[in-house]
Amino acid sequence: MNTENEIGKTPVSKESGAKMSTKDIVLALFEKNKGFFISGERIAEELNISRTAVWKAVKKLQSEGYDIKAVTNRGYCLSTESDVMTERGIASHLNDSCKGLRPEVFVRVDSTNTKCIEKAQQGEPEGYVAIAGSQSAGRGRRGKAFFSPADSGIYMSILLRPTGLTENQVLHFTTMAAAAVSEAIEEVSGKKAEIKWVNDIFIDGKKVCGILSEASYGLMSGNLEYVIVGIGVNAYEPESGFPSAIADVAGKVFDAPKEGLKNRLAAEILNHFMEYYEHLPDTPYSEEYIKRSMVTGRDVTVHRGNERVRAHVLGIDEEFGLKVQYEDGSVEILRSGEISIRI
Repeated sequence: MNTENEIGKTPVSKESGAKMSTKDIVLALFEKNKGFFISGERIAEELNISRTAVWKAVKKLQSEGYDIKAVTNRGYCLSTESDVMTERGIASHLNDSCKGLRPEVFVRVDSTNTKCIEKAQQGEPEGYVAIAGSQSAGRGRRGKAFFSPADSGIYMSILLRPTGLTENQVLHFTTMAAAAVSEAIEEVSGKKAEIKWVNDIFIDGKKVCGILSEASYGLMSGNLEYVIVGIGVNAYEPESGFPSAIADVAGKVFDAPKEGLKNRLAAEILNHFMEYYEHLPDTPYSEEYIKRSMVTGRDVTVHRGNERVRAHVLGIDEEFGLKVQYEDGSVEILRSGEISIRI
């Protein structure tokens, strides 16, 4: 971190700044001078606001996860290693397929899926996206807890209200998300992303992403009311490392924090996903999903309640069913369930 006390050109004019919140104006100035200390007095003078307004803006930014140091007689400094997700930062990378999306970024929520379900039940239209830097009650498939520490991950859920889909087609949202996430990870990180049927993304034999899709149907009509697609990505390894229970299988997308990486990855996931969503009920993502399978041609263990059965994976069909052959020679196509594989 640079210790020089200097300040760059004002990032926005006072005329344009009038349309922005004080917090956003202060943040823009910090980002323009990232790594340098700026006194509260100079910030107030530069932006024509009070010292109290500067202090309040800094406190708000710190509460949102920004690593801003405050040192007596030196002022404030935004860390050069800061990689905080923001609505503006994500929006700057979205393409036209996402023009109907409304991302809302939280520092911490219980669960982004739960947040979207609450919104859906309140009548929120399609396109709401809850994105968080951490979750206190993140969940995966079959009610399992999903490790969601602060600062290192991207946790997002998308509220959709599709029409004209069969129940079987609704089940494909998870596979569609898996293909989209894999493409986005490769685009931003340059690393090869593979899919472990049905909902996990791996890099170099380590899990970096899990996906949980949830659908709701009307009690009386039986019609589909909404679908929530939840995506959790390990962008970085947590500062204290992964818990021992998952340390052997958990991985990360990026090797080290860098400004803007989480914003870009979150946006690219949305870009790829919404491009596929526009083409439903067609499945242009099927080829992408099938070719990324890390289990085809390998031996796996099929989980059936408390029973574990060894099988060999023959492939994935056009409906994303996993075709397996058991040791007795019998063949089955799995439409749902869970498998494990020794990497």
